[in-house]
Order: sequence, then structure tokens, then C-alpha cells
Amino acid sequence: MSLPHALILAGPTASGKSALALDLAERLGGAIINADSMQLYRELRILTARPTLADEARVPHRLYGIRAAAEAGNAAWWRSAALAAMADAVGAGRLPILTGGTGLYFSALTDGFAGIPAATAEARAEARTLLAELGAPALHGRLAAVDPTTAATLNPNDSQRVARAWEVWHSTGIGLATWQAGRGEAAPYRFTAILLDPPRQHLRVAIASRLQSMLAEGALAEVRALLDLSLDPALPAMRAHGVAELAAYLSGASTLQEAARRTELATGQYTKRQATWFRHHALAPPDRTRTIASRYPESEQLLQRQLGQIIAFIQATG
Repeated sequence: MSLPHALILAGPTASGKSALALDLAERLGGAIINADSMQLYRELRILTARPTLADEARVPHRLYGIRAAAEAGNAAWWRSAALAAMADAVGAGRLPILTGGTGLYFSALTDGFAGIPAATAEARAEARTLLAELGAPALHGRLAAVDPTTAATLNPNDSQRVARAWEVWHSTGIGLATWQAGRGEAAPYRFTAILLDPPRQHLRVAIASRLQSMLAEGALAEVRALLDLSLDPALPAMRAHGVAELAAYLSGASTLQEAARRTELATGQYTKRQATWFRHHALAPPDRTRTIASRYPESEQLLQRQLGQIIAFIQATG
């Protein structure tokens, strides 16, 4: 018996994934499953550019806004939830379409967890700084907020192990205990992947335009409501692009123009890291992966031409 087919639609922030996913889901009878680590949080609809309620009504959408900002999501939790959503889609006769920009989520889904990756320089520096400023017990408390499973196995006074656990979580979004469990099983699906890889200048324009739309739609009020929850700043939702920058404006520490500039800069830097990740990690076997270089969609003519080519590729590899 052949494995069921699933589509991965990946790419950097503001590359047009949601629009393409919606068109493909309507034309192929698909169900869209969120693979973006920030679109999980219900308090961040605007700032994370989640699909609109109107879009969600057009085709089934799963795993959007399903966690409270006070609850730390991670790749291990997401993988389990995504597999359940995919099984539901297949059971309903729909093609699972996993879309997002969190590369680690796709890797966790297709390959499982095997081997602990090296911590990033940024994560190591942050762990050292927090350890020096807060002390091991306080850092352990922060770890417990985002990775309670690992924290429960550590002595709060063991500075070396607490710092290492923080480095791993900050670098990967996956707790050290999960990596150590060594879940290396592959998901039971045949994957076809579409990777959007637009030119940098297109992304810069798209990021700036999207931020202005977010501000017009109420992003400041959304950030103010999030801040009113007095959450631990280590929680993933508090690290969403724009939260810290707009919070600085709301506190009077920045102008709105400066906050917007910093948000665009942070988002642009993140898209570079996303592009680097996708260049070095296979989403699916080469014969089942196609890269679309143009920003989607740039024009109605391009939209129709690319859609036809993409659908033909998906059907041929399905």
C-alpha cells in the first residue's frame, strides 16, 4: 500500500506562501496546515499575518491560533499536532498542504529528531549573559517556562547544564530532553515540496508594505494587549517580530517611525536566515522539490502561468 501524499509549501516571511497555499488548496481539494511557529499563537493574528477569517472560511485551515501566548510551542509538539491534522485531512479526502517559514518544523516532520545540533553563537552569548545577570536558579525558571520537560530533569543550581539546555532551546526551539530522546522516525507520507525563493529586493518591499497594513489593522493594539498579560519575555510569542519594537514605541522609548524601521530590519534579517536554512536542508527528495524564484504573485498573468506549472508538478509527483 502506497503512502499518502502531502505537499510542503515553504519560503521566507512575506514571500507569498499563504496566497499560493489558498489557491492550491481550492484547486486541488487541500487542507492548509500551519507550519509557522508564531502563527500558532492566538494573540498574534495581525502581527504574524495569519490568514484572515474570510480565507479560513474558503478551505480548511488547521493549527492557526491554537495556543495561548503563555504556552510555549516547539517543534516536537507541533510535529505531533501536524501529523494528527494531516491524518484528518487524508481521512476527509483532502491533500495536506503544510505551509510556513519555520524550517525546523519541516525537518522535524519529515525526518524526526536525531542528534543534538550545535548551539548558535547568539544562543551561547545569550546563555552566558543571562547566567551572569540572573544566576542559574532564575535562568532555570525561564527555562521551565519554555521547556518544562528538560527543566524538570535539571538541578536549578547546576549552571553549566542549565545554560546548555537554554542554548539548545534558543537555537532550535526544541527542548534538550526531546533531542536526547532521539526520535528519528520519518513521517509516513510521500512529500512534494514547493520552495518560494524571491529576490531580496522583492522581499524588502513586501515586508515594508505588510507592516504598514499590520499597523493599519491594529498591530499596536495587539501588542498592547499582549504586554498587558505580563508574560515571561523568554516565551516564544514575546519574541515575534515587531513585539519588542512596537513595545518600545508604546512605552515612549521610540518613535513609531523608528519602531517600524527596526521591525522591518529584524524581519529582513530573519528572512536571510530562513533562506540560508532552506538552502542547506532538503524539504523533499530533489525530484520532488521545485523552487519558484519569483515573488508570488506579481501579476495575474504570472499567477495563472505559475499556478498551472506548479499544479502539473504536484500532480506528476503525487
